Amino acid sequence: MYNPSSTHADEFIDHAEVLETLAEAGRESRNRTRVREILNKAALCKGLSHREAAILLDCDDPELEAQLYALAGEIKHKFYGNRIVLFAPLYLSNYCINGCVYCPYHMKNKHIARKKLTQEEVRAEVIALQDMGHKRLAIEAGEDPRNNPIEYILECIDTIYSVHHKNGDIRRVNVNIAATTVENYRRLKEAGIGTYILFQETYNKKSYLELHPTGPKHDYDYHTEAMDRAMEGGIDDVGLGVLFGLEGYQYEFAGLLMHAEHLEAVHGVGPHTISVPRVKHADDIDPDVFDNSLSDELFKKIIACIRIAVPYTGMIISTRESEQVRGEVLELGISQISGASRTSVGGYTEAERPHDSEQFDVSDQRTLDEVVNWLMQNGHIPSFCTACYREGRTGDRFMSLCKSGQILNCCHPNALMTLTEYLIDYASPETRARGFAMIEEELQKIPHEKVRAIAAQHIADIKSSNRRDFRF
Repeated sequence: MYNPSSTHADEFIDHAEVLETLAEAGRESRNRTRVREILNKAALCKGLSHREAAILLDCDDPELEAQLYALAGEIKHKFYGNRIVLFAPLYLSNYCINGCVYCPYHMKNKHIARKKLTQEEVRAEVIALQDMGHKRLAIEAGEDPRNNPIEYILECIDTIYSVHHKNGDIRRVNVNIAATTVENYRRLKEAGIGTYILFQETYNKKSYLELHPTGPKHDYDYHTEAMDRAMEGGIDDVGLGVLFGLEGYQYEFAGLLMHAEHLEAVHGVGPHTISVPRVKHADDIDPDVFDNSLSDELFKKIIACIRIAVPYTGMIISTRESEQVRGEVLELGISQISGASRTSVGGYTEAERPHDSEQFDVSDQRTLDEVVNWLMQNGHIPSFCTACYREGRTGDRFMSLCKSGQILNCCHPNALMTLTEYLIDYASPETRARGFAMIEEELQKIPHEKVRAIAAQHIADIKSSNRRDFRF
């Protein structure tokens, strides 16, 4: 029985409810009046139910689809403006005892190079990332209690925060590791992490069990209920995601939104972020083996529908996707992207991109400077801001500001200040010139006169090397 307020996975991701949702979507998506009603409701920026959103996703009327895409862009701009937050993944270890059939780190893969960073190697990776200009990392590690215990993860976090190189600091570490206990989530919170991220991979329990035949990840309930334990442990910013291509996209879409509704119902705050990775080639993994691959057009529609259904959440796309696809989806809801990513263990200290321990092939292989320049060319403000985490604007505090639109008074000036830091410390001459011109234009768009004046003074201070830890 479907119950979003339950903490049991089989009740808040109820299989029968998903099937009924898909059946209703098949019926109602041809009803133009009903679709228009849902679009009108979405325009209020209060979100949609999983059933309403599924109808929009199933609608193939060209006129209504055009309205959907336009609305997704408007909602994204309303909540997040033209800012795009940048981050990089940092792979600590690819030792793993799971048998996930879509991941090259699976235990049966005997030819992949297994690596685990020492603390000195972590420092070297962090310095390489700081030299690019990164301020925000997402750490990744396989599930292996012997090689990657929670103590190792905590030690790595401490090392990352301890590295102060030139003008570089990693100001926020997000964590993407396997489902764990309330006590371990409490320890991660105490270590000062930002968002805890865990992809569901698939919400279809039957498919999940087949795709995870061995290892602790085989436990569907324990994995699916991880966010509840994380929040019980004090982590109030969590990030959801599915790996599109493993199961039918309609099922995953409905399950993802039901999970978001569950978090809101039980904890009073929905997901801080939603990620939308697709299955990609990697080592011994052939994405064509899976029967549910998505076209680029369908992928973009899913992103637009998620943005409309959950307007307040940040949306993340990685370098799994090409420059072209990433550029198109920035207009439909994406608010965070990775830049200059390497998905191998120890990859940032290598001159050439190593492939021997990659989790997946990287499609967008541009440098961070090239990504920053490209964003600005297309009217986006590259943001390296982490002030909300450091000022305690997380969980329900962040969401209340976001839903009211007040977060813009923090995010817009912070984006400009952190962009100024990047331009001075790391940018090429061409990127620096374009960036300073954009900053002057964007300063004038800050509506609050006092905030605009403070931001302008801080930017002048940064340019004159009078550095401070700015936290609007």
